[in-house]
Amino acid sequence: MRDLARIMTIAAPFALVLVCGFTAEPAQRPAADILVTAAPVYEPLAALRGEERFPKGAQLLVIHANKPESKPEPLVTGFAATADANVSFDAKTVLFAGKKTADDPWQVWELALADHSLRKIVADANDAIRPLYLPGGRLVYAHRTEKGYRLEAAQLDGTAVQVLSYLPASAIPAYVLRDGRILFEAGFPLGSGATPELFLVYSDGSGVESYRCDHGTARWGGTQLASGDVVFTHGATLARFTSPLAHELPIVAPRVEYAGAIEETDSGAWLVSVRIGAGTHYALKQWKPGAAALQTLLAQSGDEIVEPVLVAARTTPKRHPSGLHDWSYANLLALDTRLSREGDLRVAPASVRLEMQDAQGRAVVTGTAPVEADGSFFVQTPADKPIRFALLNEKGAVLRQEHGWFWLRRGEQRYCTGCHTGPERSSENRLPTVLQRTTTPIDLTGVKEPRDAQHGTPGGN
Repeated sequence: MRDLARIMTIAAPFALVLVCGFTAEPAQRPAADILVTAAPVYEPLAALRGEERFPKGAQLLVIHANKPESKPEPLVTGFAATADANVSFDAKTVLFAGKKTADDPWQVWELALADHSLRKIVADANDAIRPLYLPGGRLVYAHRTEKGYRLEAAQLDGTAVQVLSYLPASAIPAYVLRDGRILFEAGFPLGSGATPELFLVYSDGSGVESYRCDHGTARWGGTQLASGDVVFTHGATLARFTSPLAHELPIVAPRVEYAGAIEETDSGAWLVSVRIGAGTHYALKQWKPGAAALQTLLAQSGDEIVEPVLVAARTTPKRHPSGLHDWSYANLLALDTRLSREGDLRVAPASVRLEMQDAQGRAVVTGTAPVEADGSFFVQTPADKPIRFALLNEKGAVLRQEHGWFWLRRGEQRYCTGCHTGPERSSENRLPTVLQRTTTPIDLTGVKEPRDAQHGTPGGN
């Protein structure tokens, strides 16, 4: 269970900062071409509010590696606006968001680099942005709805559309990790907050979770490095997640304003979009971790240069084999709700309460279930709906509760170690008491009419 606990105050630096070591000297360009988005105005977090990131338009540019003295060229022509380039794993095609006319919504297109032929993949009356390639001939993107952007996946011909996120709030894809999971940005607490945070979900929409539980400062622009670490920005600083640790690590880097979307080159240098402070424009810089200086690759008067992407082949992520079923519910097994990052409970809660968000956004209690003495419980939940749990004492008072929301997919079989325990905690190698008592989950779906046969313990039908 994830208790996405509380919004913490953010102090975002907007003052002009003079940076020691910040230099405009030209840098040696990477061996591959670079794609960037140039725009008069760029609001990196606007999509999380359901707003426009490029209110005055944008254009994808190519910086040619073999023409170091030449000016960048448009990637495509005949569009009123283009942005959000993502290069295929074999570096033969590029996904991007584009508008044929200024009044069109953002749609997802694919460009073949060999002959510059185009095909439209996602065509809808509502915006579709930030497309990313998935393995197996699929893509993920953010699709605008009345309640914000939601994650969707589809085949590369636009068919077999699958909704991946089920919250009345925006979720924006950031990167596809090598293990096949989708790194996405959303507000924290998930589904109800406004602080940008990084989350993970599998490519079928299952297994949604926080990347790390040390929430607080805004995090966005996540990218996976060759080392496996994920690097991201807080705006004025950079940080990273590394596998063995349950908390982020700061990165000593020049203190400027980072737009996010960091790209690692073959040499180990990073491409970053930065600006010195408010009133200046983002420029494309190259930085070698540990170096004191940022080197300029591209700066254009009146334009923000953001979203750098290398035109280079990369490792294809693993495909996630979906274990979902066409059920109207999901099963969740909690191993020990006494465990928590906020401090372990000395005694087990008496019961657990499930709430679901209805179509009007109201929290509706769908039921309660007893918690065993070892902290375990086994319940059946609504599927593809915003849900959250609260732990209750013997008098029905709340001991701990989730302040955000999450979802379980249709037929998802999931377990959690404890209550917001974080990745540093693992479960004991023992059979939970609840499964010694019964292998049938307690129905907390709120559905009273008879249904088809129930399915029991996680991992089996």
